[in-house]
Amino acid sequence: MLQAMAHEGLLPFKYVVADCLYGNSPAFLDAVDACVGVTTFVAIPADTRCWLQAPRTAAQGYRYKGEVRAKRVVVAPDTAPCPVAALAARLPASRWYRRQVSEGTKGPIMYEFARQRVTLCKDGLPERPVWLVIKRSLGAEPTYSYYISNAPVSTSLRTFVWLSGLRWAIEQCFEEGKTELGMAHYEVRKYPGWYHHMLTTILAHFFLWHLKLHLGKKSSGPHRVTAADIIGGRLTPTDVYD
Repeated sequence: MLQAMAHEGLLPFKYVVADCLYGNSPAFLDAVDACVGVTTFVAIPADTRCWLQAPRTAAQGYRYKGEVRAKRVVVAPDTAPCPVAALAARLPASRWYRRQVSEGTKGPIMYEFARQRVTLCKDGLPERPVWLVIKRSLGAEPTYSYYISNAPVSTSLRTFVWLSGLRWAIEQCFEEGKTELGMAHYEVRKYPGWYHHMLTTILAHFFLWHLKLHLGKKSSGPHRVTAADIIGGRLTPTDVYD
């Protein structure tokens, strides 16, 4: 789907953010890497293994059912990959930077960030070099979140901080779609029916947010219906459907 969108050019995009389901999928990461100019910022589990320095590998011969075969092995097996959670625990205080992610109802929402170039491990072998970005909450017992990115080496920390906050808006859209608009209330067996349901839900969500942004306040009527003077004075069909 991503490659089709990139090829068609109908929906231009530069960044892809995703949760751990996609961070665990090498096929997905390969597909995004094939989209030239697209930067990923994908969550990964705490037990994801990596190397700080990519180990050397070599071909090793072996026999299987009488046939001689070869496989790639790590030359120095003592340099075992470590989980990203263990790597985060070893980072000194000087590697962490406190940054504001967004503005909350009670003030700025702050986290601490650290980043490190690593090489991911897949089936005991080095896979791909990536940025490992670690985010932790403030306090005596912080919670940690881990991400990988194919961003260039020169990418600033500010970009990663910005990307870390983008998924919140996406998750909010899904939450509001499910609770307010019945996004998950479908009983279909084929893709066209599901696609139609999701599309109309997303359009309805967009329409309601458009109204909210233009009206700017709740109705004072007993049935929460917007008063006629507000609609007539501040909103027109052109505003909505443009």
